[in-house]
Amino acid sequence: MTPRIVYEAAGFVLGLIFGSFLNVCISRLPRQASLVRPGSHCPECEAPIRWYDNIPVLSWFLLRARCRDCGQPIPWRYPVVELATAIWFAIQAARLHTVLAFYFSSHTGPSSYAPFAILANIATAILGFLLIGLMVMDWQTGLLPDSFTLTGILLGVCLIGLQAVFLGPTEDQILLPENRIHLTSAGIPNDTGNVFLTGPEALVGGRILAALGAFLLLLFIRWLYRKLRHREGMGLGDAKMLAMIAALLGFWPAMLSFFFGALAASIYGVFLVARGRAGSTSKLPFGSFLAAGGLIAAQVGDRIIDAYARLLR
Repeated sequence: MTPRIVYEAAGFVLGLIFGSFLNVCISRLPRQASLVRPGSHCPECEAPIRWYDNIPVLSWFLLRARCRDCGQPIPWRYPVVELATAIWFAIQAARLHTVLAFYFSSHTGPSSYAPFAILANIATAILGFLLIGLMVMDWQTGLLPDSFTLTGILLGVCLIGLQAVFLGPTEDQILLPENRIHLTSAGIPNDTGNVFLTGPEALVGGRILAALGAFLLLLFIRWLYRKLRHREGMGLGDAKMLAMIAALLGFWPAMLSFFFGALAASIYGVFLVARGRAGSTSKLPFGSFLAAGGLIAAQVGDRIIDAYARLLR
C-alpha cells in the first residue's frame, strides 16, 4: 500500500491550495464581493498579483511580507491560514490512510465501513476548511457569512445521504421491542415486523434533527439572554454555525464544540476584564471560539464523548 507520508504530503499540498482560496473568501465574503472578479490583487494599490507571487506561504516569505508594487505589508494572516488549512488536510489524509490500511488488511468490518469512514473523513476536511475561514472572518469583522454556514449544512446533509446509500439491508435500523407494537417499513427485505426506522431513515433523519436541534438550542439561549439582559447577545450566525457543525459531525460533537467554545470565550472575557480592556457590556467574537471548539471536537470529540459515556456507566 502507498506509504502514509505520501497521503500526508498530498493532503498538505491540497490544503495549501484550498488555504489560498480560503484567504480570498475571508477577504471578500464579508464585503459581499465576487470571489472570481477581479483576480488576485493588492488591496492597497490594486495591482494584479503575478502568478509567481501567489504561491501559498512561499511567496509571502520571498516577498518579505510586502507587496512587490507598492511595498505595503501583507498581513501574516495569509500564510497562517494557508498553513493551518494545509496541516488540517494533512491530518485528514493520514486518517484516510489508516482507514484504507485497516480495511484492505482485515475486511472484518461491515461492508459499509470503508465508504462510511471515507465520507466522514471528507466531511471533517470540509468542516475544518469552513471553520478556519469562519474563525478568522468573525474575529476580524464580526460576521459569519451564510455562504459558509448554510453551504456547510447542505453539504453535511448531502454527505450523510451518501453514507446512507452504502448501508446494508438491515444495518443501523431501529427496532421496536419484541412482542409489543409491530410496524412494517417499506423496502426492507428481512423485515421482522418491528422495524421502526430503516438505517437510512435513522441516519439521515437523525442528522437533520441534530442540525435543527443545535440551531434551536442557540436560538433559545439567544432569546433567553435578550429577555434577561434586555440587549442582544449571540447573533444568528452563531446558531447557524453550530447547526453546520451538527450537520457535518452530529449532535453530541456539536454540543462538545459549544462547550469548548463557551469555555474559551469565558476565559478570554475574564482575561480582558482583568486587564481593563473590556467590561460587562463588551462584545466578544463568540463565533471564533465556537469554530475553535468545532475543530477540537472534529479531531478528538469521539474519544472524549466515548470516555464520558464509559464514566457514566
